[in-house]
Amino acid sequence: MNPAKRIAIYSRLREQNPHPETELAYETPFQLLIAVILSAQATDVGVNMATAKLFPAAPGPQAILDLGVEGLKHYIKTIGLYNSKAENIIKTCRILVEQYRGEVPRSREQLEALPGVGRKTANVILNTAFGVPVIAVDTHIFRVANRTHLAAGKSPREVETRLTRLTPEEFLKDAHHWLILHGRYVCKARRPDCPACIISDLCEYRCKTPATIAQ
Repeated sequence: MNPAKRIAIYSRLREQNPHPETELAYETPFQLLIAVILSAQATDVGVNMATAKLFPAAPGPQAILDLGVEGLKHYIKTIGLYNSKAENIIKTCRILVEQYRGEVPRSREQLEALPGVGRKTANVILNTAFGVPVIAVDTHIFRVANRTHLAAGKSPREVETRLTRLTPEEFLKDAHHWLILHGRYVCKARRPDCPACIISDLCEYRCKTPATIAQ
C-alpha cells in the first residue's frame, strides 16, 4: 500500500470519528489498567458491567487490596478467567501501593513488569491514559491491518512495528482506536461489512463481501 492511500484511509477514519475513545469505562489511569487486564478474552460490555459495581466500592489500588482475592472475585466472577485475573490484579495493586505510591507507572518496562500486563495492555495504557503515540495490536487491529494491507504481518508484534513505522505522525496517536473500532463494527472477523465500509475503495482486501449478502 502506498503512502497516499494510507493518508486517505486515516483521513476518512478521522473525519468519521475525530476524537476516538476506548469503550471501556474508567475515570483514572488505575481504573483503565484494571479494566484492560479484565478485558483479556472478554468483551468491553462485560467488563463495564463488572467495573460499574467494582469501582464505586474500590476505586483505587489500596481499596482493591482491602477486598482481597475472594472479595475481588465477587465483583468480577462474570468475566472469563476471573480466578487468575483476580490473583494478578491483587499482585499488581500491591506493587502499585508499595513501589509507586498507588500511581500507575508511565514507562513500558514498568508496566510490563506488573502481573497480568503484557505489551498490548501496556500500549493501551500508554496511549489511552497518557497520550503516547503507540499502537496496541489486538485481534481486531491485527485483522484490519492485514486485510487492508495497511501493515501486513504474521504476528501482532510485526504488525505493531510496521503500523508504527508506516502510519503518518499526525494519525499515530489515534490510530489504535480508529482501527480497533473499525475491526469491531465494520471489518468483522466472519463477514466484513464491506458495502458499509468508508474505506472499501482504498482497502486492498481481495475477498470483499458483496452487497447482496452483507449483514
